[in-house]
Amino acid sequence: MSESNSRTAEELTEIMEARIQTVERTFKNLSSQIVSGMEDMETRIDDLEKNVADLMTQAGMEEQQTGSNSHMNPSQYC
Repeated sequence: MSESNSRTAEELTEIMEARIQTVERTFKNLSSQIVSGMEDMETRIDDLEKNVADLMTQAGMEEQQTGSNSHMNPSQYC
């Protein structure tokens, strides 16, 4: 290889290595954001499930206290 071809190959290698590092950093950042978003969603879903369970319990207690058999049966939603 001539000296200019060798220099061009080295420059191309450096450019590609820099580009790969940039892509790796971007991928890592995006992956972290996705995982963080999934963890937030998991927390929200857990909170929602707890709230629904609490509401179902309250509805069941109200039915027992009034002694009425309304059309709402909390067990049908499980």
